[in-house]
Amino acid sequence: MNRIQLVASPFYGEPDFSRLADAGACGRLDAVSLADLLRNGFVYPPFSIYENVRLVSCGFDPAQDMFGDPVYRPLFAQSMPRPAPSGSGRAPQAPARDWAGEYHRLLRDAVAAASERMASPWLLQSGGKDSTSLAIAASEARPDTVCVTYLGGLEEDEVASARQVAQGLGLRHEALVCDPGRAYDRYLALLPRMPLLTADFALLSYADLATEIVRQGGDGVLDGLGSDVYLGVPPTWHKRMLRLLARGVRLPRFVDDAPWLGRSFELSYLLATLRMHPYERGFPGSRFSDTEVDALFGRCVAQQSRARLARFAPAMAAAGGLTEQLSITLDIMACPGGMAKGLYTAAALSLRVAYPYCDPRLWHWITREVPPEQRMDARRGINKVLVREHIARRFPRLPYVLAKKGSFRFDLRGLARQRYDQVYAYAERVRDVLPGAPAWLARHRKRLDNKYDASKFYLLAVTLPWVDRHARGCRMVPESAREANPPRLAEEGAQGVPA
Repeated sequence: MNRIQLVASPFYGEPDFSRLADAGACGRLDAVSLADLLRNGFVYPPFSIYENVRLVSCGFDPAQDMFGDPVYRPLFAQSMPRPAPSGSGRAPQAPARDWAGEYHRLLRDAVAAASERMASPWLLQSGGKDSTSLAIAASEARPDTVCVTYLGGLEEDEVASARQVAQGLGLRHEALVCDPGRAYDRYLALLPRMPLLTADFALLSYADLATEIVRQGGDGVLDGLGSDVYLGVPPTWHKRMLRLLARGVRLPRFVDDAPWLGRSFELSYLLATLRMHPYERGFPGSRFSDTEVDALFGRCVAQQSRARLARFAPAMAAAGGLTEQLSITLDIMACPGGMAKGLYTAAALSLRVAYPYCDPRLWHWITREVPPEQRMDARRGINKVLVREHIARRFPRLPYVLAKKGSFRFDLRGLARQRYDQVYAYAERVRDVLPGAPAWLARHRKRLDNKYDASKFYLLAVTLPWVDRHARGCRMVPESAREANPPRLAEEGAQGVPA
């Protein structure tokens, strides 16, 4: 089987997955990568779901052989703002410049370049800072841009504020309300053409939105991901506490099935945190524990997934504090998780997707010229100071100029209510890969109103049909041949992992 190495980071250019479209190009499924998805929601780079496909992600030099022992070097962590040494007084002030004005011009140019080959661009307007700033730039660079907001759950409703922004900029605005069943059906329809797999918790939202964009005549997506990696995330007390609580404790399996646990999301989340490696707690969402993953596989696989973290341990150890470690965490998961959901979905729909915040002129300028205090106010725990100023010049009263706002969400519990039987049927079909999946679903069926368990159901809902479709290679095996051609899974040797 030919080895395939692909650039999968928008920071390195436009990813191209066309080599995977050839019949027979994809090899065996990688069992450890499947465990990655169940444990973390994405595959640790440089691996992919296929044994013979490796991906050049953030922090890896494209000149390296990803099938060897490539070295990971964080792309942005060392450019993160650092606190001044004690006794050094206030940091010297940068020369007065119109930082927000320069930022606007560079972002506007990035939008123009990103949308150059799009006849009808649609901007994913979550209602947060990044998408609002992007909409401001798009209103000048591409005034024909359509803004679209996804109402995915009950936690937040960004539609009204997003519409206010779009209309204030003279842009058309559309909204799509999450229907979990419709979103899942649209995802399943994309599977035959989806080149690789991620289990990002916004994947189904993206499949739903992207399909709707194509249905309404759009041919390109402007996605606001990318800036968190280099603008930084404040090391809040909440993040510090979770890092301290993550101890890698291996609890007995009966704890997962305790009735009292199924009634409390908070308690479930706390016990899950105790089981995690501190670095992996930084990845979002509620995922399967190592004990559960081994039970799903019917053998020990989870430790091999955790061992992949060792590649990133030297960079974490060399980081100058939690701010840099959080940047590395984002660096690790951005391409195989958040960005991958858009890249893989767009590939399945023959839709262009672009990430203006990954424009090299923009991020080079921010990481090399913009003073630290314009990127993050560590004292106040506020990030994206420059972006907030950019927004405030047009919309001074928007709440997320001063406070935290959310992003696209998905109705996890609604998916479990609407599609349990369908997902269970997939679990039965892939017993040869995950023999424990039907039993897990049956045991937890009455607990899927708990978002913690519904999150794990989501991971199975995403991975099981993909495995069923792709486990036998890129060609679909006829129904009559399924028993004679069980999925082939590859495993790798275990490695050490930092405590």
